[in-house]
Amino acid sequence: MPGHIKLGKTGQADPDPSEFLVPSIEVKRADQQKPYDSKKSVWIPDPKTGGYREGFLESGDLEDPASKCLVSVGHEKFTHKGSEVGKVNPPKFEKCEDMVNLTFLNDASVFWNLKTRYQIKMIHTYSGLFVVVVNPYKRYPIYTHRVAKIYLGKRRNEVPPHLWAIAETAYRGMLTNCKNQAMLITGESGAGKTENTKKVITYLAMVATGSGKKSTKKVSLEDQIVATNPILESYGNAKTARNDNSSRFGKFIRIHFTSSGKLAGCDIVSYLLEKSRITEQQAVERSYHIFYQLLQPYGDGIGTGLKNMCHLSDDIYDYIYVSQGKTKVESIDDNEELEYTEDAFNVIGFGEQEKFDCYMLTSAVMTYGGVEFKTKGRDDQAECEFIGPDSYAGKAAALCGVDSMALIKAFCKPRIKVGTEWVTKGQTCEQATNAVGGIARGIFDRLFKWLIEKCNETLIDATLKKNNFCAVLDIAGFEIFEYNGFEQISINFVNEKLQQFFNHHMFVVEQEEYVKEGIDWEMVDFGLDLQAAIIMFEKPMGLWAILEEESLFPKATDKSFEEKLKASLGKLPIFLKPQSKTDKNAHFAISHYAGIVSYNVTNWLEKNKDPVNDSVVEIFKSASTVALLVHLWQDHPGQPTTTPKDDGKKKKKGGGGKTVSSVYLVSLGQLMDTLHSCEPHFVRCLVPNTHKKPGDVEPPLIMHQLTCNGVLEGIRICMRGFPNRIYYADYKARYAILGAKEIASSQDNKTAAYALMDKIQFSRERYRLGHTMVFFRAGALAVLEEARDDIVLKLVRYIQGQAYQRIKNVDFVKRRDQRELIKVCQRNFRKYIALREWGWFIIIQKTRPLIGLPNPEEELRLLEEKAKEKYGAYEKQLNTKARLLEENKVINEEKKAILKQIEAEQGDMSQHHERQAKMSAQKADLEIQLQEAQDKLVQLERSRVQATADKKVLEQEVISVKKDIDDIEMSIQKIEQDKTNRDHTIRQLNDDIAAQDEVINKINKDKKRQGENASKANEDLQVAQEKVDHLTKIKTKLEATLDELESSLEREKRQRANTEKERRKIEGELKITQETVLELERKKKELESIIQKKDKDGASFFSKLEDEQGLVGKVQKSIKEHQSRIEEMEEELEAERQARAKAERQRSDLARELESMGERLMEAGGATNAQVELNKKRESEVSKLRKDLEEANIQQEGTLISLKKKHQDAIYEMSEQIDQLNKMKTRIEKDKGQIMNEIADVRAATDEVVRSKASAEKSHRNLVTQLNDLNKKVEECNLTLSDFEHGKRKQSAENADLLRQLQELENNANMLSKVKSALAAQLDEQRRIADDEAKERQSLLGKYRNAEHEVDGMRQHYDEELLSKENLTRQLTKAQDESDLWRRKYEIDGVAKAEELEMSKLKMQARLSESESTIQQLNAKLSQIEKAKAKSQAEFDEMSVMLDQAQIMHASMEKKAKQFDRIVGEWKHKVDGLSMDLDGSQKETRNASSELFRIKNAYEESVLQLDEVRRENKNLSCEIKDIMDQISEGGRSIHEIDKIRKRLEAEKMELEAALSEAEGALEQEENKVLRAQLELTQVRQEIERRLAEKDEEFESTRKNFAKGLEGMQVALEAETKGKCEALRMKKKLESDVCDLETALEHANAANCESQKSIKKYQQSLREVQARYEEETRAKEVAHDNLLVADRRAHANQNALEEARTLLEQADRARRVLEQEVSDTNETLSDQTCQNQAIDGAKRKLEQEMQTLGADLDEMQSEAHISEQKAQSAMIDAARLADELRAEQEMAMFVERDRKLLEAQVKDMQSRLDEAEQNALKGGKKAMAKMDSRIRELESELDAENRRMQDAQKNLRKSERRIKELTYQQDEDRKNHERMQGLIDQLQGKIRSYKKQIEEAEEIAALNLAKFRQVQGNLGDTSERADVTEQALAKMKARARSVGPQ
Repeated sequence: MPGHIKLGKTGQADPDPSEFLVPSIEVKRADQQKPYDSKKSVWIPDPKTGGYREGFLESGDLEDPASKCLVSVGHEKFTHKGSEVGKVNPPKFEKCEDMVNLTFLNDASVFWNLKTRYQIKMIHTYSGLFVVVVNPYKRYPIYTHRVAKIYLGKRRNEVPPHLWAIAETAYRGMLTNCKNQAMLITGESGAGKTENTKKVITYLAMVATGSGKKSTKKVSLEDQIVATNPILESYGNAKTARNDNSSRFGKFIRIHFTSSGKLAGCDIVSYLLEKSRITEQQAVERSYHIFYQLLQPYGDGIGTGLKNMCHLSDDIYDYIYVSQGKTKVESIDDNEELEYTEDAFNVIGFGEQEKFDCYMLTSAVMTYGGVEFKTKGRDDQAECEFIGPDSYAGKAAALCGVDSMALIKAFCKPRIKVGTEWVTKGQTCEQATNAVGGIARGIFDRLFKWLIEKCNETLIDATLKKNNFCAVLDIAGFEIFEYNGFEQISINFVNEKLQQFFNHHMFVVEQEEYVKEGIDWEMVDFGLDLQAAIIMFEKPMGLWAILEEESLFPKATDKSFEEKLKASLGKLPIFLKPQSKTDKNAHFAISHYAGIVSYNVTNWLEKNKDPVNDSVVEIFKSASTVALLVHLWQDHPGQPTTTPKDDGKKKKKGGGGKTVSSVYLVSLGQLMDTLHSCEPHFVRCLVPNTHKKPGDVEPPLIMHQLTCNGVLEGIRICMRGFPNRIYYADYKARYAILGAKEIASSQDNKTAAYALMDKIQFSRERYRLGHTMVFFRAGALAVLEEARDDIVLKLVRYIQGQAYQRIKNVDFVKRRDQRELIKVCQRNFRKYIALREWGWFIIIQKTRPLIGLPNPEEELRLLEEKAKEKYGAYEKQLNTKARLLEENKVINEEKKAILKQIEAEQGDMSQHHERQAKMSAQKADLEIQLQEAQDKLVQLERSRVQATADKKVLEQEVISVKKDIDDIEMSIQKIEQDKTNRDHTIRQLNDDIAAQDEVINKINKDKKRQGENASKANEDLQVAQEKVDHLTKIKTKLEATLDELESSLEREKRQRANTEKERRKIEGELKITQETVLELERKKKELESIIQKKDKDGASFFSKLEDEQGLVGKVQKSIKEHQSRIEEMEEELEAERQARAKAERQRSDLARELESMGERLMEAGGATNAQVELNKKRESEVSKLRKDLEEANIQQEGTLISLKKKHQDAIYEMSEQIDQLNKMKTRIEKDKGQIMNEIADVRAATDEVVRSKASAEKSHRNLVTQLNDLNKKVEECNLTLSDFEHGKRKQSAENADLLRQLQELENNANMLSKVKSALAAQLDEQRRIADDEAKERQSLLGKYRNAEHEVDGMRQHYDEELLSKENLTRQLTKAQDESDLWRRKYEIDGVAKAEELEMSKLKMQARLSESESTIQQLNAKLSQIEKAKAKSQAEFDEMSVMLDQAQIMHASMEKKAKQFDRIVGEWKHKVDGLSMDLDGSQKETRNASSELFRIKNAYEESVLQLDEVRRENKNLSCEIKDIMDQISEGGRSIHEIDKIRKRLEAEKMELEAALSEAEGALEQEENKVLRAQLELTQVRQEIERRLAEKDEEFESTRKNFAKGLEGMQVALEAETKGKCEALRMKKKLESDVCDLETALEHANAANCESQKSIKKYQQSLREVQARYEEETRAKEVAHDNLLVADRRAHANQNALEEARTLLEQADRARRVLEQEVSDTNETLSDQTCQNQAIDGAKRKLEQEMQTLGADLDEMQSEAHISEQKAQSAMIDAARLADELRAEQEMAMFVERDRKLLEAQVKDMQSRLDEAEQNALKGGKKAMAKMDSRIRELESELDAENRRMQDAQKNLRKSERRIKELTYQQDEDRKNHERMQGLIDQLQGKIRSYKKQIEEAEEIAALNLAKFRQVQGNLGDTSERADVTEQALAKMKARARSVGPQ
C-alpha cells in the first residue's frame, strides 16, 4: 500500500512523521546555498533522460519564442529556442508545498518540484485545488493515528500537504454547509488510486467514530469494506502491463453520515467493467484473478471440492479464454487469495447455495472458451460435434443447469421472429463462437453487478438517518496507449467531462476569490475550453449518436462507421487524421485536452452492441436449475414461447436492447449530476517509474501523467489569472526593506503597497491589490524577490564587514602594542650599552639592592615574641596530652570490660543469625505473595475493566429489556382488562344460561303436563299425520322459494338502508357545510387580503435580505466607520431579543395550558360512566325481555287456539297490509326523488367542504407538531433535573467509597511506618559496612552498562544498515569480544575481591543488600502511598468543596424549583378549573350522545321487529293462499278445514297480541325520545355558554400575540432603516474612494518626478563619506519604525479580524431575528387557524344538535330496517366468542413470557450487582488510578446521559402511542359491550321469533298467491334500485375526483 506502515505493538507510540511531511532545516539550508542567478538560471530539456536540467543562460532572449538561446551546463553548451527554455524559480520556492505559488509555472519547474519532494520522501504536493500523490513503493508512517490527530479539525493551509487534509476539508465542509462532498481520485494503473481510496475511507471512519471505544459486537465500516474488498478484487482486478493487481472498473463509493457527523453506512456504484478482458488478453496481461483462484489446492477443502463441483481440470491452459496471456503472477498467491475470497463470502453473509452458484457460473464462463464449432455441409452451418457430459459444451451446460443439446441448438440455430412467426436461423462457425463469447461476457458482467449489490446490503445501516455523504470516485485516468480502441475512447471521454468539470469549478472558485477581493476581472469559463470535444461527442450527429445509429443497422460495418464519422465530423478542427506511430492502422484522431489520440475503430460496433443470443437467454430463464443464473437474466426479455399479441408488440419495441454506449452515457450522466450537486475535491495519483523502485523517477512517464491528469491544464488556467498571492501583513513584513518609508506612509494597505510598487517601478499590470491580499501574475513575484535579494545582499555584505572589523581589530591592537613595546625595549637597551662603563652607574647598581632593607634588631624582637607564643602553645598541648593519656587509660579499662561483655554475649549471635535467616525467608515468601497479589490485582483490574465494559453492555441490554418489559406489562394490563371485561361477559352469559335452565325446568314441567294432554291428542295426531306428511313436502318446496325470495329481499333492504343512511348523512353534512361555506368564504376573503399584504411584506423583506447579503462583502472595508452603527444595532437587537423572550414566555405558557388541556381531554376521553349507565339500562331491558319471553311462552297455548278461531279475519287483515305496502312503495319512490334532488345540491357544496377540511387538517397538524415540541422541551427539563439528582447521589456514594479506601490506606501506612522504623535501625547499622563495596560494585556495573549500551548501539546500526552487513558483523563480533572481556574482567575482579573478604562479612553484606533493597522498595511504596494519600486528601478536599458548592446550588435550585412549582401550581389551578369545565361539558355531551345512541338502538330494534312482523305476515299470506289452493284442489273435508281454521285463528290472535305489545313498546320509546330531546336542549345551551367564554379567552390571547408581533415589526423596520443608512454611507465612501484614487494618480505622477530627484541625491549621498554615521542612525530609526509599523499592522489586523467577527455575529443575529419573526408569524397563523377550527367545531356542534331532532323524527320511518341486523349480530357474536378464546390463549402465552422475562431480569440484575461489586473491589492501586477513572466515568456519564435522554424520548413516544392504543382499545371494548348487549337482546327476540315462525309456517302457505303479486312489484322496485345504485356510484366517483383538489 502506498505510504502505509504497519502499526506498532499495543501501547507503542506511532513513529514521528515529520520528515515525511515537512522539509528539515538542513534541506532548506542546502536549498538556499544552491547557486542561483535570477536572470541567467534556466531549464533546458535533457534528451537522455527525457527530463530537464539546470544551466546558465549566456545569450538569447527568453521572451522571444523564436530566439536562439545559448545555455551552458557545466562545461557543455547547448543551443535551444526560446520556447524550449524556462526560468528557474528562486531558492525560496524550492520544494514548494503548492505548485501554484511558484513564480515561474513552466513544465520543468513543476517536474523539478515534484521530483525533489518525492526524493526526500514527501509524496504529497498541492497544485491549486487538488493534491498530487506519487506512489512511494515503500511504507511510510504517514497514515497512522498520530498523523490523523495532526490533520483533525485543521484547515488545509495550516498543515503540510496530505491526502487527509483534503478528506478533512471535505468532512468539515459537509458538516458546516450540509452539502454533499465528492473526492475525485484519478490516475493510471498502478498509481495507487484504490489504496488512496482506502486511506480516505479509513480517515473518515476514524473521524466519524471519534476516539471512543468500539463496540465488540459490531464491525466498523472500514472492516466491512475490507471484507468486501477481496470479492471485488477477485472479480474486478487483473494483471496489466504496469500493475499486477489493477482495478479494471471504476467505483463511486458514497459514505453516508447523519446530521451529527456519525457514520450511517456506505454504498458502491461501479462503472465501465472491462468485459473484453474476459475472452481475450494480451501476452503480458492476465484475466481476472477469480479464474485462476478456482484451480488452487485450497478449493479442494470447500464443500466437496471446487474442481469437482465446477467440473474443472488442473491445467489452466485447457481454458482458452483465460490462458491467452500470463497465467501466473509472482507477486500474487492465488491460493491465499482464494482463501481470502472464501472467508469474505462467509463474512458478508452469502448463502452456501449462492456462493456455490457464483463459483459455478464463473467456471462456466471459463468453460465456454472450449466450445468449438465446425462447418456442416455447403451452407456454412455451424455444428458442435462433442456435446457429451465430459465435453466443454456438456460441462458448461451442466454448470448453467440446462440441457447441453438445447444449449448448443440455441447457439447453432437460434430462433428469430419474422413478422408474427418464429423461425430458426443457421449460424456460421464465427457467428456461433461470437455468440458464446457474448453469453460468457454477459454472465460475468451481470454476476459482478450482483456481487456489488450484495456487498452494498452489508454496508448500509437502515437504523440511522442518512443526511449527507462524502463520496470517493476511483476511476482510471486519461489513457494514451499504443493501440487505442473502444475502451480507451470511453474512459477518455469520462476524463474529458471530469476535466471540464474541474476547469469550471477551479476557475469559478478562483474568480469568486477575485470578486470577493474587489479585483477588476472579466468572468471567464475555462470549462468551455473543452466544450468543442464534448460537443463533438454528444451532439445529435456526434460520435456517440453515429455509433448508436450504426449499431442498430444489421448491415453496418466498421468501414461504414468510419466513413460516416469522417463525413459527419471530418470538418471539425478537433477531428484529425491518425498520427499514431505505434498503430499504423488507426482510422482517426481526436485532439483532447491531454493531447492528440489516434483511435482504431475495429470491432467497435460488436463491442457496443455486445450481442446476446436471445434463444440462449430464454433457455437460461425457463429451463435453468441454477437460481442465481435465472435471477441474473430476469430483466432480459428473452424469447417467451407463449405471449399475447399485445405483449409481443411491447417486446418488439424493447427487443433491440440497450447498447453499451447508451448504458454508459446514462450512468455517466447520473455521475455528473451527482458531482454537480456535490462540492468536489480532486486527487491526482502518479506512477514515478515502471520498475517500482522507491525514490526513482522517469521524467517522460511523469510528464505524460501530468498532462493526462490535467495538472498542467490547471496550471495553464492559473497562469491566465493571478496565481501568487500574499496577505498584506506578510507582504509588508517581507518587502518593507524595499521602502520602509512608503510602507509607513499610510495606514491604508493599498496606498502603502502602491507607494512601494511605484518606488521600485513595478508595473501595475503585473499585480492587483485586493481587500486583504496582494495578487501577482505568474513570474511577477520573482522580480520582487530579485530586488529584495539585492538589498539583502548589500546589507549582508555590510554586516560581514562590521564583523570582520571587530574580529581583526583585536589582533591589530595587540600588534600595535607589541610595536610600541619593542621601541621601549630598544631605547632602554641602547641606554644600558651607553652607561654600563660609567662609575656612578656601577655604584648605583651595587647599592640599589640595599635600599629599603628592614632593621635587624626589630626583626629579632619580633622573632622572640613569636617564639614565646609558640612555646605557650606547646605547653598547652603537653598538658592536653597528659589529660588524654589518663582518659585513654580509663577507655582501655572500659574497652576490656566491653570485650568481656562481648565475649559473654558472643554465644547469642547464633540465635540472632538464625532469627535473621528466618526473617529473610519470611521476607522472600512475603515478596512472592506480594508479587502474586500484584499479579492478582492486575488481573482483577483487567476483570474490573472488562466487567465495566460488560456492565455498559448489560445496562444497554437491561434498558432495552426494561423497555420490552414495560411494553409487555402495558400489553398485559390491556389483556387483563380485556380479560376482566370478557369474564364479566362470560358471567353474564352464565347467568343467562342459569336463567335459561330454570326456564327449561319450567318448560319440562309444562312438558309433563302437556304429555298427558298429548296422550289424549294422539288420536287426533294419527288422523292428522298423513296430512302433515303432505304439508311437510309442500313446506320444503316453499322454504326453498322463500329462502331465495328472502335473500333477494335482504339485498334490497340493505341497499335501501345504505341509501337511507347516506341520505341522512349527506343531509346533515349539507346543512353543516352550507353554513361553514358561508363562514369560510367570508374568512377566506379576509385571509386573502392578509396573505396578499404578508406576501408583499415578505417580498420586500426577501429583496432587502438579498441586497444585504450581496453587500456584506463590500461593507467590510468600511467596518471601522460603521462600528458606532453596529453598537446601536446591537442595542436594538437586545430589545428585539427581550421582546422575543417575552413572546416565547407567553407562547410557553399557552403551550403548557394547551398540553394540560390535552392531557385532561385524553383522561376524560377514557371515562366510561355513560357507558356503564347505558349497560345497566340495557341489562334492565334484557330482564324485561326475559320476563316478556316467559309470559309469551305461557300465552302461547292460548294464542294457538285464538289464531285458529280468527283465521278468516287474518286473511282479511293481510290483504289490507298488502295495500299498505303498496302505499309505502309509492312513498319510497317520492323519497327517492327527494334524495336525488338533495344529492345534486350536496355535490355543489362538497368542493368547499373538502377545501375547508384540508385547511383545518393543516392547521391541526401544525398545532400537533408545536405541541409535541413543547412536550419534548418540558420532558428534557425534567430529565436534566433527575440527572442532577442522580449525579448527586452517585457522588455521595463515591465519596463514601473514597473515605473507606482512605482509612484502609492509613492503616496500611501505619503498619508500614512501624516496619520502616524497625528496618531503618538495621539499615543504619549495616549501611556503613557496605559503602565501600557498593561503590566498587557501582563502578563495575557502570562499566558493564556502558559496554552493553555500546553493544545495543551496534545492533541498532546493524538493523539500519542491511547492505553493509559484513562490516557490521565484524564490528558486532568486536563489540561482543569487548563485552566478554569486560564481563570476564568484572567476574575476575569481583571474585578476587570476594575472596579477600571474610565469609562472615560476605554473609552480612549479602543480607545487608537484600534488606537494603527491601527497605528501598518499601520506602518507594511508602512514598507512593503517601503521595496517593496526599493526592486523595487533596481530591477529597476538592470534592468536599465541590460538594458544598453543589449543596448551595442545590438549595438555590430547590428554592427556584419551589418558586417554579408555585407558579406552575397557580397555572395548574387555572388549567384545572378550565379542564373541569371542559370535562363537565364533555361528560354532558357524552351522556347526551350515549342516550341518543341508546334511543337509536331501541328505535332500530323496533324497526327490525316491525319489519320482521311484516315479513312474517307476507309469508303467512303466501302460505294461506297455497293452502286455499290445496283445499280447492284436494276437496278436503270440512272437519279438517275447521281444525285448520281454528288453529289459524289462534295464531292470528297471538300475532295481534304481539303487535299490540310492539306498539306499546314503541310508545314507550317515543316518550324516552321526547325526554332526551329536552335534556339535549339543556346541554346544548350550557355548551354554547362555555364555548362563548373560551372564545373570549382565545380572543384576548390573539390580541396579545398581535401586539407582540407589531412590536417586532417596528424593530425590524428600524433595523432595515439603519441598514439603508449604512448603504448610503457606503456609497458615499465609495465616491470618496474614487476621488482619492484620482488624487492618488496625480500624487503618483508627482512621486515619479520626486523619485528621479531622490536618486540624484542618493548618488551624491553615497559619495559623501562624512555622513556615514548619520545614515547609520537613520537606519536604526527606520528599523525601530519598522517594528512599530509591524506591531501597528498586527494590531490593525487583529482589529480587522475582531470587526469581521462582530459583523458576522451581527449578521447571524439578524438572521436569527428574521427566523424568529417568521416563526412568530407562523405561530400566529397557526393559532388563528386553531381559533377558526374551534369556531367551526362550535357551529358543527350546534348543527348536530339541530340535526338530532330531525334524526329523531326519522326514527319511525327507519323501524323497518332494524330486524335486518339480527343475523349479522349473530355472526359477530360467534366471531367475538372466537376472538375471546384467542385472546385468552394469547393472555396465557403473554403471562408465561412475562414470568420468563422477569426471571431473566432478576438474573441479569444479580449479575449486574456482582459486576458492580467486582468493579468496587479495585485493590490497593485503585487510589492511584482514581483520577483517570473519574475522568472516564465523567465521559461515560455524559454518554450515558445522552443515551438516557434518547431513551427517554423514545419512551415518551411509546407511552403516547400506548395511551392512544389504550384509548382505542377502550373504545373497542365499549363497542364490544354494546354489541354484546344487542346480541343478548337479539338472541331473546330470535328465540321468540323462531317460535312464532314455526307457528306461522302453515298460515304462510295461504299467503303465497298474494306474495307472487308482490314479487312482480318487487322486481320493478329492484330495477329502480339498481338505477339508483348506479347513480349513487357515479356521484361517489365524482366526489372522489373532486375531493383531492
